[in-house]
Amino acid sequence: MNRYKALTFVSLLAGSLIGCSDDVGKVSLGVFTTSDIFIDAKQDPKLPGVTCHISHVEANFDLSDPSNASIACRQTGAITPEQLATIDNSKSGEVIFKESLSILFKSLKVRRIYDQENNTLLYLSYSTKETKGSFKHSLSSVSLYQANRTD
Repeated sequence: MNRYKALTFVSLLAGSLIGCSDDVGKVSLGVFTTSDIFIDAKQDPKLPGVTCHISHVEANFDLSDPSNASIACRQTGAITPEQLATIDNSKSGEVIFKESLSILFKSLKVRRIYDQENNTLLYLSYSTKETKGSFKHSLSSVSLYQANRTD
């Protein structure tokens, strides 16, 4: 296997392990920096009628990326009562996206939490590091005022 094929294989393997990314935007932070802001669009795996746009910094040639991230989620399609019946209703919700940010065990996670009292889905983006957590996070909500929940 030549070097090009080996690098392509490793890139494809890494992409499959951390999840596919739907890049919709990229903004350079300047000529004299190696950092860029990337914007990804991701559908909720259990509720494909919800799309989240996640922005995060990627610092090329650095060992780790900054923990800054932002999230905005909107209803972009139908959300059925059958789909809602499959989601985690616990106070801590469930992690629905995870992306590695560095080789040093840092990752960006998005967690969905259902606020039953207000009939709203909360999407929390945050970064984690195995040795210590991060206080940086962002929150977005999707109202389910038109969706009927069956319990």
